[in-house]
Amino acid sequence: MKLPRPVPDQTSPDVSHGSPKGKPSRVRWRICAMLFFATTINYIDRQILGILKPELTRDLGWSEIDYSNVIFAFQLAYAGGYLFGGRLIDRIGVRLGYAAAVAGWSLAAMAHAAVRSVAGFGVVRFALGLTEGGNFPAAVKAVSEWFPRRERALATGIFNSGSSVGALVTPLVVPWITVRYGWSVAFLATGALGLVWLIAWWWIYAAPEEHPKVSAAELALIRSEPSEPTARVPWGELLRHRQTWAFIAGMFIAAPVWWFWLFWVPDFLHKSHGLNLLQLGPPLVVIYLMTDFGSIGGGWLSSHLIGRGWTVNAARKTAMLACALCVVPVIIAPVVSDLWAATLLIGLAASAHQGFAANLFTLVSDTAPRHAVSSIVGLGGAAGAIGGMLVAKVTGYVLEWTGDFRPLFAAAAGAYLVALLVIHLLSPRLTPMKLSS
Repeated sequence: MKLPRPVPDQTSPDVSHGSPKGKPSRVRWRICAMLFFATTINYIDRQILGILKPELTRDLGWSEIDYSNVIFAFQLAYAGGYLFGGRLIDRIGVRLGYAAAVAGWSLAAMAHAAVRSVAGFGVVRFALGLTEGGNFPAAVKAVSEWFPRRERALATGIFNSGSSVGALVTPLVVPWITVRYGWSVAFLATGALGLVWLIAWWWIYAAPEEHPKVSAAELALIRSEPSEPTARVPWGELLRHRQTWAFIAGMFIAAPVWWFWLFWVPDFLHKSHGLNLLQLGPPLVVIYLMTDFGSIGGGWLSSHLIGRGWTVNAARKTAMLACALCVVPVIIAPVVSDLWAATLLIGLAASAHQGFAANLFTLVSDTAPRHAVSSIVGLGGAAGAIGGMLVAKVTGYVLEWTGDFRPLFAAAAGAYLVALLVIHLLSPRLTPMKLSS
């Protein structure tokens, strides 16, 4: 077993690693790149089912309720994976924990190629959700190990952008593979990406103190700030506070709308505008490109207002209100006849979701001590997945019985205003919570 390498005296060069004082190596950014690629693959493997829904419905004879049951299985497992994944990774470490998560979801993604029944897809989708739930806890923990606090927001933003890249790549690549080789090959090809990543991860990753290419200067930079509290806060203690419930409620109401866009928008474009598999790419790319601007713009607006002297409470909720209002016009997306008008309305709503979510997540760090943030985020993430389970079932029955997307878009249009109202009622001033010792 290797012993941790101590931080050397910064007045002397790092002879063992060949990097002089004042010129740190940049291994931490290679690690960040690995987190980015893992998150990209994570989103490709979860989104592929929505892209292939028209093909699978035709080939396998699925009903809308069958499809909703498959989505329900994923959401159920994802809730558990999100909730418990972080605690497991804390126990076994980032290197092994992240490797296990990626190996698990890659094999589950590839297994989709071998099943034909609804029950079979439910089983492999459950396995995918359970293992994909470990991605964000593992990536956040890796950032905390490899970056000083002043660089963590940037590192997190970089790896999290992989979700948008994955959402952009999937509608461009998967239809081409499917038309040329069939949907089974699409599942095999995208699932195999994770196994390629796994080889690189096992070769590249080690703790900073043990990594052979980390210079003394970089190690000193990583460890240049005081240690943060690491005590685990029991969930029961967190659930005593209204601030925790404000975040949980916000996620429960808002997050399922994002899942609806992810899993049903391709089907909406196919049924309402007659797009075939190859034609889905450009509209979906536009929608997910718009989400990048929403994520940045929503965070910028609240920060800008705080910089102008607004209180944190007023700035966050004003930004969330602006995003919630931008979702409202999506109510007319199912009734407009023009494809690109519908695309832009959905893109605006998805973009506003990202801005709303950016401020919603920030509410946790505004009101909770640092060592409780991850646990609260885990609770909220699980609540969002549970909400997604319910929405999946309702969507399946609505479309099976009526074939009408209008009530679903109407519910999505008002969801964020309801979420903001509940958040405000639970935490009217965003006062910091005081945890018992």
